[in-house]
Amino acid sequence: MKQGFAKRYRLLKTDDYSSVFAFKKQRGTASLQVFFLPDNGLNHARLGLVVSKKTAKRANKRNYMKRVIREWFRCHKEYLPAYDFIVRVRKPFTRENAAEIRKQLEQLTRKS
Repeated sequence: MKQGFAKRYRLLKTDDYSSVFAFKKQRGTASLQVFFLPDNGLNHARLGLVVSKKTAKRANKRNYMKRVIREWFRCHKEYLPAYDFIVRVRKPFTRENAAEIRKQLEQLTRKS
């Protein structure tokens, strides 16, 4: 069981993002919004991230949020369904409430 975050686990192209947004399946909380495309045709999940400047003006804060989400995905990718996920951060979070964000990710990415 490899724990890396290789390119095959990432949404890289604009077309990949567009197809997930066009499918219009989403779940959300006050802090996060998760868009997903069921059955991506692969045997693993892929992740895309959206953290806007409107959410956090400073790049280091946006990068921290992306890093937390990527790390959670990297550790849980073996247990996720073969979906394409895009996680959009609605409200900024810090180290103090990062554990709550991880719990929300767990709930929002469950297959139902």
